[in-house]
Amino acid sequence: MKAMILAAGKGTRVRPITYTIPKPLIPILHKPVMEFLVDLLKQHDFTEIMVNVSHLAKEIESYFHDGQRFGVQIAYSFEGTIRENGELEGQALGSAGGMRRIQDFYPFFDDTFVVLCGDALIDLDLTAAVKWHREKGALATIVTKSVPRDEVSSYGVVVTDENGRVQAFQEKPSVEEALSTNINTGIYIFEPEVLNYIPSGQEYDIGGDLFPKLVEMGAPFYAIPMDFQWVDIGKVPDYWQAIRSVLMGEVKNVPIPGTEVLPGVFTGINVAVNWDKVDITGPVYIGGMTKIEDGAKITGPAMIGRNCHICSGAHINNSVIFEYSRIADIELTDKLVFGRYCVDKDGATIDVQAASLDWLITDTRKPIENIKHPAMVFAGSFNVNHLDRS
Repeated sequence: MKAMILAAGKGTRVRPITYTIPKPLIPILHKPVMEFLVDLLKQHDFTEIMVNVSHLAKEIESYFHDGQRFGVQIAYSFEGTIRENGELEGQALGSAGGMRRIQDFYPFFDDTFVVLCGDALIDLDLTAAVKWHREKGALATIVTKSVPRDEVSSYGVVVTDENGRVQAFQEKPSVEEALSTNINTGIYIFEPEVLNYIPSGQEYDIGGDLFPKLVEMGAPFYAIPMDFQWVDIGKVPDYWQAIRSVLMGEVKNVPIPGTEVLPGVFTGINVAVNWDKVDITGPVYIGGMTKIEDGAKITGPAMIGRNCHICSGAHINNSVIFEYSRIADIELTDKLVFGRYCVDKDGATIDVQAASLDWLITDTRKPIENIKHPAMVFAGSFNVNHLDRS
C-alpha cells in the first residue's frame, strides 16, 4: 500500500531548532519523529512512501535514503529550485499542492492512500481507519481525536453530522463557540480521484483549500473519531512537553533508550560521571560521551544530549539539552538549550552569543581558552530562569 509523509514545511513555530534541523528530523530521545511514522506505516503494510521535501531537503534524504534499512521504499519530491551555486532553495507547494505534483510527475496514487503530517508521534490503527473509510465509500477521510473542551482553542475543529460526514471546520475556536471537540490530527485517507480537485503547479493546502472545496461540492467526505495516542510537536512548547511525556513513560510506543544505571536514570555508552558525587533524580536520559562533573545536579524529567559537558555547580531542572552543549555553573529550569539558543517552555528565546552569555552555555567542541568571559564574573551560579523577551 502507498502513503505520503508531508515534510516540506519550514517549521517556523519550532525555531530555533529548525534553523538547522528539518522538522521531521527533530529527535525524540535521539530518534527522528519521522522515523516513528515510517515504523508505523510499515506495521500496517504501507511500504511505498512518498515524501515531499523543501526546507533542508538534503538532511531528510540523507537520513532515510531509499528506506531500505527501515524495511520500506521511500522516494522524494523536491519542491523548489536550484541556485546557480548549486544550493537548493525550497519553495513549498502546500500539502495538497505537493500531492498533485507527485501525481503530475507520474500517477503514483492508484488506490486508497494515507497522508501523514511529519510532526507528530502517533500509535493509530491505520488498518482499521482505512477499512472504515472504504466501508463509507469516502473520497476523503480525516482521522480526528477528541480533546477536552477547554483545549479546543489550540486546534482546528471538525464539525460533522450524525453519520460522520464533514459539514464545516472551525480554526481554533473559543471554548464557547466550538461546535465539536473533535480536532484535525493531520492524518488523512484519500482515494486517487481527490487529486482531480487540486490545481497543478500552484500552492494549495489540504486543510485551507481542498477540504472546504469538498464540503462545498457535497463530496463523500467524512471524519472518523478514533481513540489513539497523538503527541504533536508543532511548536517549541509542544516539543518540550513531548520529551517530558516520553521520560515520564506516558508515550507507550517510545521507550527510553540506553541502560538504566539508577532508578529512572538512563544513559548511553561511555558517560563520564562519578555517581557518588552528583545529584541526579530521574526520570533523566544522558547521551553517550557526555561528561558530568562532581557537584552537578540534574532533576528530571530532563534529557541531556550526547557529547555534552555539565560543569560542577550546574543545576538542570526539567530541561532539554541538545548534543554538544557545555553548561557552566548556572541553573536551568524549564529550558531547552539548542546550540547558541536557550528557549523557555513558552517559546521565548535568547541568543546566548548575542547576549554575551556564551561563557555560560556554549559548544563543547569549542576550546576552553577561546571562550570569552565577561569582565565582571558573577559570584556563584547565574540563573537564567527568566529570559529577555525583547
